[in-house]
Amino acid sequence: MVERESARQISGRPTHECGVCGIYNHPDSAKLAYFGLYALQHRGQESAGIVTSDGTRVTMHKNMGLVPEVFSEQTISRLQGHLSIGHVRYSTTGASNITNTQPLLVNHKGVTLAVAHNGNFVNSIALRSSLEEQGSIFQTTMDSEVVLHLMARSAHLGLEEALRRTFTAIKGAYSLLLLTQDTLVAVRDPDGFRPLCLGKLKNGDGNGWIVASETCALDLIGADYVRDIAPGEILICKDGAMSSLFPWPSQNSHFCIFEQVYFARPDSEIFGINVYQARKRMGEILAEEAKIDADFVMPFPDSGNYAALGYSQASGIPLEMGVIRNHYVGRTFIQPTQSMRDFNVKVKLNPVRSFLRGKRLIIVEDSIIRGTTGKSRVRALREAGAKEVHMVVSCPPTRHACYYGIDFPSAGQLIANNKSVEEIAAYLGLDSLHYLSLEGLVRATGMTADDFCLACFDGRYPVEPDRTFHKDALG
Repeated sequence: MVERESARQISGRPTHECGVCGIYNHPDSAKLAYFGLYALQHRGQESAGIVTSDGTRVTMHKNMGLVPEVFSEQTISRLQGHLSIGHVRYSTTGASNITNTQPLLVNHKGVTLAVAHNGNFVNSIALRSSLEEQGSIFQTTMDSEVVLHLMARSAHLGLEEALRRTFTAIKGAYSLLLLTQDTLVAVRDPDGFRPLCLGKLKNGDGNGWIVASETCALDLIGADYVRDIAPGEILICKDGAMSSLFPWPSQNSHFCIFEQVYFARPDSEIFGINVYQARKRMGEILAEEAKIDADFVMPFPDSGNYAALGYSQASGIPLEMGVIRNHYVGRTFIQPTQSMRDFNVKVKLNPVRSFLRGKRLIIVEDSIIRGTTGKSRVRALREAGAKEVHMVVSCPPTRHACYYGIDFPSAGQLIANNKSVEEIAAYLGLDSLHYLSLEGLVRATGMTADDFCLACFDGRYPVEPDRTFHKDALG
């Protein structure tokens, strides 16, 4: 999803773009897609949409807002059909408005095509310019729309060839769903940046399937996890059967490690890794690397909870909840304006003053991006009477921008790009600051460094970004 101006430079925390869910061969596909999106709400809170087909007629409903705000029993009842794709959005690129909500739906020569996309194309500006020169007219500012134009240009060659030509022309990160009147297609880029899994539905006639960003969507509707869509796989569901294309040469995967650090729900299995256990291991390894004498360990709920649990158990220092979260305030990073984010930082977490007074604290955080949120939180702990405030972070310093669908600011706005660890600690008002080593982070996953994209930490980009668009992010 790309816009001419730099994408969402205001976020104080990392943000993830979208969640997708597709249902194949089930009479209540729209309802199942709704519940799938409900489980994926953490991946995007700006808009939601579902497109459904009964084999001939395609119907869509989408709007700004949370899943239960966008859909009602009445709107779901109008989405009739056995095929559905759904989408929840956070706009890393493309303006936050109704025009850019997904799925995107077009009609071309009697064929209806809808797309729901999680990720970022790094060559979308060049593709878009080329298509516009050839007469294409774009209706949105999202890179996802490029898929529809490329598919339309190759439609006369048949579905499989159109898919091959379209996605081999695109570079970047995408876990993506396409829907026609009678077909559901799932596509995952050859690096496998973003997660995408396949599940078998238990209800209906037993021949239904679900494709979703995370396994937590399968759990909610009672589907059995079958496997991940493989990196570089195009899965086609049509006429009651499934087939796969692999149009790219075989290569190493580059899974986004921030799914494990922050984005995915802890009850999901991402890249074959249980997120809850990985985050606990991050905390355990932090306890090995950063030995601190303190009265107790505490997270800033909810992102630091599981690493804090691991740190506490490994170190023997008690775990306490020294701040209380207001659960009726949304995740601060996902709000679209700076003024809203600043307000939410103040109302989201409240220190337990009488408990904190005179205590030595170890705060466990998942990441530090710009540092503005952390600074205000540390100040609140000091004002509550904390004697010492130490912080441990369950990932290495984030020094480089991301081009693959995570809304890290430009390199110049990343605090770790401009300051040493000691300078960051002073800026945040900490007694000490310790980051998890890159080796420790990878070890916590049980996989190898070669399996992941670690570019936000080491600056080594698996897919070269479009330098014309991203020049501001290069720092």
